[in-house]
Amino acid sequence: MKQLIAKIAACACVLVLGAGILAGCAAPSTQADEAQQKNRNYMSQVNGVMSELGDKLDSFVEAVSRGDVVNMRTQADDACKVLDNLSSLEVPDGLGDVQQKYTDGSAKLREALDGYITLYTELKADTFDQSTYSDRLSKVQSLYDEGVDLLKQADEAAASK
Repeated sequence: MKQLIAKIAACACVLVLGAGILAGCAAPSTQADEAQQKNRNYMSQVNGVMSELGDKLDSFVEAVSRGDVVNMRTQADDACKVLDNLSSLEVPDGLGDVQQKYTDGSAKLREALDGYITLYTELKADTFDQSTYSDRLSKVQSLYDEGVDLLKQADEAAASK
């Protein structure tokens, strides 16, 4: 479980740094056309969302470390609201595939957070079947990894445009 928490924190940092790099790569140009400006604005907004997501995931990890299920749920809900902001961005022409990867990755992360909270809540219950723990944790980790991978693919696709 501590390994999952560490991976969540590490991946959140990687995503924030990657988004920051992408947003900072575009040098301002006095002759930038409208399309380039829209692309930069979009990536800047993505960077802001990813930064905020990193903060929310850090708060989630803190709640996990305290074993505070109520606060875990609150922080997961806050992270999901941030992910909703990502899916509601106005997407410039030519970046629809990038946005789709962000949206798909967000959905996987949302599933992983919900799955982790469900698993943790059940684990604390006296009726939890310990024999299923490893398999269920693996499934949650897989969802999380898929989400992070999709977000990384979106960053890479945006960088290549």
